[in-house]
Amino acid sequence: DFFKADIDFKAIKNEPITQLTQEEQDFINNEVNELCEMVTDWEIFQEKDLPTPVWQYIKDKKFFGMIIPKEYGGLGFSATAHSHIIEKLVSRSQVLAITVMVPNSLGPAELILKHGTQTQKDRYLNDLATGKHVPCFGLTEPNAGSDATSLTSTGVIFKDSDNNLKIKLNFEKRYITLANIATLIGLAFQLKDPDHLLGEEENLGITFGLIDATLKGVDNSRRHDPLGIPFVNSPLKGKNVVINIEDVIGGIDGIGHGWQMLVESLSIGRGISLPSVSLGGSKLALNVVASYSQIREQFGL
Repeated sequence: DFFKADIDFKAIKNEPITQLTQEEQDFINNEVNELCEMVTDWEIFQEKDLPTPVWQYIKDKKFFGMIIPKEYGGLGFSATAHSHIIEKLVSRSQVLAITVMVPNSLGPAELILKHGTQTQKDRYLNDLATGKHVPCFGLTEPNAGSDATSLTSTGVIFKDSDNNLKIKLNFEKRYITLANIATLIGLAFQLKDPDHLLGEEENLGITFGLIDATLKGVDNSRRHDPLGIPFVNSPLKGKNVVINIEDVIGGIDGIGHGWQMLVESLSIGRGISLPSVSLGGSKLALNVVASYSQIREQFGL
């Protein structure tokens, strides 16, 4: 309707508005406000990081698990609550909002929740919700952004000495939020089966894997500052990193379905998290500018 210049504003006005539950409102009034009181943007920019007690509070109060259902240890909040919380956090600190926003939109929690095997859900979701695992999502590369079809990171299926199917990964990622401190990496790569161990196809397509950040060959040691905003961000490199077939999100059935998973996952960030950051920043700017304009004196006026 927008691109056809045929917008029914009456219909938009009549769209139902999702209300916060009492639990969600209480979380904003208490945990979110307390988190905001724990930081100042000035201190974050001076130290180039969030204070250690703030990191712990974020994990303890399950800020990384807002979208994870309660049965897996998360908060199970709605998209509306997600939006309100990010709006509030960004009014206090952009770094704080980005830090909380990314695990709740880019994954891998959402990908495991929607596409993972039951074993993967049981193994990872509770630890992601409670901060035992810090996640990051390895998509972007030096020559590929959200256009996953341009990925050059590869995985090759092979058999080890015990005749077990494995995947050998080689990858170079860039601009990966939380990568420098991540313990669990969701990685996008092009999977190949040159020895036809799974079938006739050699190029199996975009696939997502779950990578333990401590595996041999993984390097997330270099922290970058691409925007002059000190949220944790770093490149990811992997050389001959070996994972099991079971580490593919969705198991063997998830092979080659990375593009569909990616589009679904990015929609949360593009549709909820990033607009919430913009809206919260706009509200703050309006508040500050309107207030300042009332007391500003210039040229005797």
